[in-house]
Amino acid sequence: MPRPRRNAPTRAFDALGNPTRRSIVRILGAGPRSVQEIADELPVSRPAVSKHLRLLSDAKLVAHHADGVRNVFRLERAGFEAARRWLDAFWDDALSRFAMVAENLPEEDA
Repeated sequence: MPRPRRNAPTRAFDALGNPTRRSIVRILGAGPRSVQEIADELPVSRPAVSKHLRLLSDAKLVAHHADGVRNVFRLERAGFEAARRWLDAFWDDALSRFAMVAENLPEEDA
């Protein structure tokens, strides 16, 4: 049975739910790196890093380009923007509900 298609924020949050992938994002926050350079900074193998990068790429959190025989990865804005839009909408809705509740509380007698 085919897997249901997940939306962009869900893919981003799912990808960022793993501590190794969050570490990769932190590493790439300092600038583009090759798979080997990323693996050198983590306690996981190069093939494992490649699998994590594939998931981050599927979530549009990273992108890569070929540099000779190396794949160089960098952060990709699209996935982060999708997650941010979701968080902004969630936060706006939560604040609106909080304001509605606060405005409808009975005032205490002085």
